[in-house]
Amino acid sequence: MAITRRDLIIAAGTVAVTCTAGLLAQPPRPLIGPSVFDYTALPAQKTDVGEIRNVARGPTATLEELEMHITTLRPGQRAHAPHRHPHEEMMFLKEGTLEATVNDQKIPMTTGSVLFVAPNDLHGLLNNGTTDATYFVLTWKTPKTGA
Repeated sequence: MAITRRDLIIAAGTVAVTCTAGLLAQPPRPLIGPSVFDYTALPAQKTDVGEIRNVARGPTATLEELEMHITTLRPGQRAHAPHRHPHEEMMFLKEGTLEATVNDQKIPMTTGSVLFVAPNDLHGLLNNGTTDATYFVLTWKTPKTGA
């Protein structure tokens, strides 16, 4: 018995429906609720430029996604090249010094500084000091974010 073009179309449609049903059946991610995240208990993952501690990532009662992490940069290092994205972001400098670049403007950051980045601003951070710089990153996504 030969497989016809009609058989292939029906099989492809069946696979598509099955895959779609599987995606729709994914359980929703649990909401991030009241929490304390102990810095000393967060595992530090080494990177080429320092280290990162992932704190939390998921929906909250009012946000599609809240993402928090802590980055430590060695002197002279950047976490990544300047970039932009459709969501807002804040960085809180715990220790060290950084040079923030936002839309080609260089902004010095000393310990305790807070940087707010608006949607689609071109931004990046450089550890321009002589010691490690550690900063907390907070991003959030809403229906207006679009991505």
